[in-house]
Amino acid sequence: MAESTEQQKQTPLSPTDLAPIEYDPQVVGRMDDDDSSTVSGARIQTCPWQAFPTIKDHGVLQKLTPALASHHYTLLLFNNKLHLAPINKNPQKILDIGTGTGIWAIDMADEYPSAEVIGTDISAVQPAFVPPNCSFHIDDAQLDWTFKPDDFDFIHLRYLYGAIDDWKKLYRQAYACVRRGGWVESLEIDIQTRSENPKVQNDENHVFNKWYKLFFECGRKTGRTWEIARDGRQEEYMREAGFTDLFSKSWKVPVGGWPQDKKLKQIGLYNGAFIDHSIDGFAIFPIGEILGWSREQVTVLVSQMQKALKEPRALPYFTVHIVYGRKPEKAPEAA
Repeated sequence: MAESTEQQKQTPLSPTDLAPIEYDPQVVGRMDDDDSSTVSGARIQTCPWQAFPTIKDHGVLQKLTPALASHHYTLLLFNNKLHLAPINKNPQKILDIGTGTGIWAIDMADEYPSAEVIGTDISAVQPAFVPPNCSFHIDDAQLDWTFKPDDFDFIHLRYLYGAIDDWKKLYRQAYACVRRGGWVESLEIDIQTRSENPKVQNDENHVFNKWYKLFFECGRKTGRTWEIARDGRQEEYMREAGFTDLFSKSWKVPVGGWPQDKKLKQIGLYNGAFIDHSIDGFAIFPIGEILGWSREQVTVLVSQMQKALKEPRALPYFTVHIVYGRKPEKAPEAA
């Protein structure tokens, strides 16, 4: 069946289509100051996340694990919703691929007591005490799935960038295992750090640009792309897998408390905490092991990136892209 005109219009937004984020002058200061060295990456005044006067208990940011911080800013982005796909009110089976600590699966089990919620990951790092309708399996999503066809009402994929060899196969397997009329949702980050400050955005030598290019190079060497959230790949691959009623949306996710908007400020604070806690481990394997950098070289690069992200005038942000689609109620007719 041909897609409707409305469905065809639902294509991913490029970062340039997204509205600029207004900055908080109390945090950033005067942006018309000609001292460009503070945003060039050469000389930076660091500004810790807790210095931004937004969260009452600033200490909570330092106590958050990366998984909690990431989960929380995603909830804020989604207006406290665990998903955007319009699943039915009483789902029976839900699958979370790459569940990590299991926080999303646990919350979904609480949200939908009617459902059996299964989280899979290659590592057993989930808590022992979980809701009775939630369970975790050690499984590699890149291998052939062992779940029955047409078995799940909803399959959730989140933040798998850099970990998947064959995204088309991943979406095909999700399509096979979701029931007819069920939904699959894919949320990914474009790891290129962008800036609302033109002096930073247009500086090809800035550490922001060096950083993401190294990860892209690593992905090309290993075959595990870090670019899944770029150029409409998620939507393209899901459409190829057979999904219909595709919907896509993009957001800017700030790093730090520099936005004027209160909600975006909160998102930025939690995103900043997430990055602060995880950036070192994030870089060691791809840049150190795959690209052959020494530990000292990686440490210097990470330090430069941390300082640049904490410079208020850098106005840094990432883009997050979601695509969800439905498996048709009826199987397509054979040609």
